[in-house]
Amino acid sequence: MSPLAEKKRTLFHYADYLTWPEQERWEIIDGVPYAMTPAPASDHQMVLGEIFGNFWQYLKGKPCRVFMAPFDVRLSDNPAAADYEVETVVQPDIVVICDQGKIDQRGCHGAPDIAVEILSPSTAYKDETEKMRLYEKYGIREYWIVNPVAQYIMLYRLSDGKYGKPDFFTKDDRLVSQVLPDFVLDLTVIW
Repeated sequence: MSPLAEKKRTLFHYADYLTWPEQERWEIIDGVPYAMTPAPASDHQMVLGEIFGNFWQYLKGKPCRVFMAPFDVRLSDNPAAADYEVETVVQPDIVVICDQGKIDQRGCHGAPDIAVEILSPSTAYKDETEKMRLYEKYGIREYWIVNPVAQYIMLYRLSDGKYGKPDFFTKDDRLVSQVLPDFVLDLTVIW
């Protein structure tokens, strides 16, 4: 049965997701499937490459790892949850994971330390609402929302289990991460 036909079911799990065609990109949030189409625009991909490259350079020889989409992040309240119990699998544009125990051959099982979403017209609302709620709930320490057209980054930092007001960075700023000591992203290079 195709994913579109299966959409009529109430809830989906990671086990269902694994049976869907590989050429289709999907996310599941709280059991609800979301198609990851159309493909991102070129400005999205250029910003993705620049930010990923900065993380990759910085993390050489360090214990944290950086991954870019497509890379499955499975989130659940139970770290030992089986595939048929996991109701949320997302593909942030970039993740940084410092706990090597969360990384396996299928992606990440548990919250990464940093999640970066680069806005596209088809995903912006979801990234700014549902994913922010989700990332806060599962304890992602920093959530970056990048707007490649307006050229800014909103950085949400987790404090006492909640995201407060975001730090706002524009194309002339230098973004400093609290998760990665000494990591600075010069936005003049990004845009």
